[in-house]
Amino acid sequence: MKGIILAAGAGSRLYPASIPISKILLPVYDKPMIYYPITTLLLAGIRDILIITNPYDIDNFKKVLGDGSQIGVKFSYAVQKIPRGIAESFLIAEEFIENSPVALILGDNIFHGFGFSSMLKEVGTRTKGATVFGYQVQDPERFGVVEFDKENRAISIEEKPKNPKSNYAVTGLYFYDNNVVQYAKTLKPSNRGELEITDLNKIYLEKNELKVEILGRGFAWLDTGTFESLLQASNFVQSMEINTGMKIASIEEVACRMGYISKEQLISISKKYKQNGYGRYLEKIVNTI
Repeated sequence: MKGIILAAGAGSRLYPASIPISKILLPVYDKPMIYYPITTLLLAGIRDILIITNPYDIDNFKKVLGDGSQIGVKFSYAVQKIPRGIAESFLIAEEFIENSPVALILGDNIFHGFGFSSMLKEVGTRTKGATVFGYQVQDPERFGVVEFDKENRAISIEEKPKNPKSNYAVTGLYFYDNNVVQYAKTLKPSNRGELEITDLNKIYLEKNELKVEILGRGFAWLDTGTFESLLQASNFVQSMEINTGMKIASIEEVACRMGYISKEQLISISKKYKQNGYGRYLEKIVNTI
């Protein structure tokens, strides 16, 4: 399975902070925001990742992440010149996807919870149909909303409904089989002029090929698109890391635990950050892997 991170938005809700740099490279506590979606894909067993960004930020992403070889993965880059919707990602990434199933995650989405890595590993093995994740929210009218029947099977999905049929929002993490590119080609722009990811999910739902995994109590889903949510995410990560002594979304640690790099390579990486707590953390956890 291959992975895509969509990081092309202008981030206008975070102006002026995001004027000089993509919001996806802004810090969430002690790491660039993009480390969090990268970690999610790594935990799903995905090592071939395409980062879609805009023409102005692509060099910054390459500077921060390189080609991925330092953590045993492969990063490729593509440009979305004008944002035309999440589903356009699959048209941009057609050559990258080739004959593989693919996962897409939005660059400003953060997931954390007990058992999430096991769930991702299982979902990452699916090669037929689509899988999305539902999360209960207080303001479902801001999201794509999924409705369930009495047996908790998805029966409808609506984009930003005025009268939501449930409180379950579809999060910014999606897994699809290889049909997704052809389905994306059939989509028509919405009233917003975008290719909607909800319309793509509806195709799978109508074919009875859409699974919705519920992220229940104990899970955190954070969308860091505003100053308030960005601060909340940073405070959440800080609190978890201080209380547990373990870092959230350390891509180097995750790569080592997944077997993508060796302990020796992790020690070498830690020396790059020897002047701060991040490097000392990587050096310390080597013996726990």
